[in-house]
Amino acid sequence: MDVAEALTTARRSHRTQAWRDACEAFAAADRLAPLEIDDLEEYAEAAHILGRGDEAVRLLQRAYGQRAEAGEVGGAIKCAFWLHEALSMKGEFAHAGGWLARAARLAEAGPRCAEAGYLLLPEAERQTEQGDHAAAYATAARAVELAQECGDRDLATAAAHIQGRARIKQERVEEGLALLDEAMVAVTAGETSPRVSGWVYCSVIAACGELQELRRAREWTRALSSWLDARPQFTGGYSGLCLVHRSQLLQQLGDWPDAVRQAEDACERLTQGYGEMLAGMAFYQLGEIHRLRGEPALAEQAYRQAGQYGCEPQPGLALLRLAQGRPDLAASGIRRALGEAADRLARAQLLPAYVEIVLAAGELDAAREGTAELAGIAQDYDRPALHAHTGYARAATHLAEGDAAEALTAARRAWRLWRDLDVPYQGARARVLVALACRALGDEDTAVVEFAAALEAFGRLGAGPDRTLAESLAAGRPAGDTTSGLTPREIEVLKLVAAGGTNHEIAQELFLSEKTVARHISNILTKLDVGSRTAAAAYAFEHGLTRP
Repeated sequence: MDVAEALTTARRSHRTQAWRDACEAFAAADRLAPLEIDDLEEYAEAAHILGRGDEAVRLLQRAYGQRAEAGEVGGAIKCAFWLHEALSMKGEFAHAGGWLARAARLAEAGPRCAEAGYLLLPEAERQTEQGDHAAAYATAARAVELAQECGDRDLATAAAHIQGRARIKQERVEEGLALLDEAMVAVTAGETSPRVSGWVYCSVIAACGELQELRRAREWTRALSSWLDARPQFTGGYSGLCLVHRSQLLQQLGDWPDAVRQAEDACERLTQGYGEMLAGMAFYQLGEIHRLRGEPALAEQAYRQAGQYGCEPQPGLALLRLAQGRPDLAASGIRRALGEAADRLARAQLLPAYVEIVLAAGELDAAREGTAELAGIAQDYDRPALHAHTGYARAATHLAEGDAAEALTAARRAWRLWRDLDVPYQGARARVLVALACRALGDEDTAVVEFAAALEAFGRLGAGPDRTLAESLAAGRPAGDTTSGLTPREIEVLKLVAAGGTNHEIAQELFLSEKTVARHISNILTKLDVGSRTAAAAYAFEHGLTRP
């Protein structure tokens, strides 16, 4: 293959977004003769999208040098911006900042250049991270003005979506969502480059998730999925984050097996040396599904990996501890996370779990305070999911107070909101509270119907722990009972099984016959729905039944 043929193949592959093919052809051409600047930049873009960070950096450095030497300041600035992004994805933040500083000096030394707006994007994002949302909006607004001046759709779209996120943080929610929608219109219309499209897709979906704006998050996630499906060679760091969003959507809709597969794929992609700063989100999402499915060992492992990659493992880890019968550890973890929460939306992500945990710990005043705070956030941001979480927290708190009538009203509202949002798991949890409130009001017939509906939903989802708890509550055992109906004597036997005792040793310890011990163990296995002594011991450890 000669240079002309290789370049023809490379350019065609880049145009059709066949990134792997483009990289191979550009590399072949570059070995025969140094690439011209436009081809070099397209090669760099393809490498970046494929997650070949080192390769992308080398190519962008060459491109920057050629643009700067030719006096093309705007082009050099754009190269420096993408160098910053590529190096940041590798976790080399000081190196990334150095390229922005070099580009800024280049811009200051020459005539006014509208492409300098690219240098404002990282600054606006830094201001957002520091909580200075007014400054972030103003910085992004200057970038929009410069984008309009030079007619750069990538710059305009990226800056507009940063404005939208800043407005949401300022509690100007509708204005912020309108800006996010405006940015997404440009993306879905194909007006932006693939790198900007992937960035904005993921960032907007994340903003909607943080706001708990579920309908928009779903709409844009479906659009993202279609976009990715049409680009099978889009496999870099952004694609891994996109898979996290896919997994979150599938979890909400109730397809947990596919949600696990998407999360596992995201973990694999984001731990290949490029995009590792995002890997924690993937592991946290994986931990959430394992926890909901009653796979505590896998959940714990995923949460720990999330923490190792810098992602906050709460509230998932605290809820896992609660399920294991450790409300003390759960309360400590969730309180620590709330103390570090950066803003009200971050607190809203934690407060539903906080209320559930402190109620389990018997801290009714703390539950009231947490519910009141969540209600205030829901009122100000006015999103259905926030109102649904508030309704559930109110219902649980009213039940603990003995006010079944108020609990029923709140639980019914929570269930209707979750039903309308098509979130079956949360809807089933709300129906459990409806059932408990109806039973407390003497309406056992309705309680039976509500319990049955919740149990059917939990069974369909594969939500084993919730189904076990609901069965316990339906049978009249108290909330938080993790014994699955075991008698006190059976719990004594189970503790000794977990300690490794044989039937003979257990019989001697409890002054029973070995035949009686064998019967107790058979009953234990049946009640716990497990097939071996090892599995029964694992249940005992996971649910705190081995403690004195």
